[in-house]
Amino acid sequence: MKKTFFLFCLIAGSTQAAPFPNGSAENGKKLFAKYECSSCHEGKMGGDGSAIFTRPNHTVKNTGDLITQMERCSGATGKQLTAQEKLDLAAHLNQTYYHFK
Repeated sequence: MKKTFFLFCLIAGSTQAAPFPNGSAENGKKLFAKYECSSCHEGKMGGDGSAIFTRPNHTVKNTGDLITQMERCSGATGKQLTAQEKLDLAAHLNQTYYHFK
């Protein structure tokens, strides 16, 4: 139920100018470092972890995909992200790599 409500709010908010208006990209960048997200990405990409976001066959095509992928990643590492952490990380990743409108 909480996940459904969160995704509903995310999708409803995506019609605004910024897809993650309640997320802090600055805090998301800190969380990305705190949770060592790059270490897993580097292992998967064989070096530059940021290449995971820009590879031609990336799986994230929209804001909903981004949240879903972050949930997969956090679940695989055993980290439980709060709703605010998801928004902050999504804001950071969107600002840095995806540029969804």
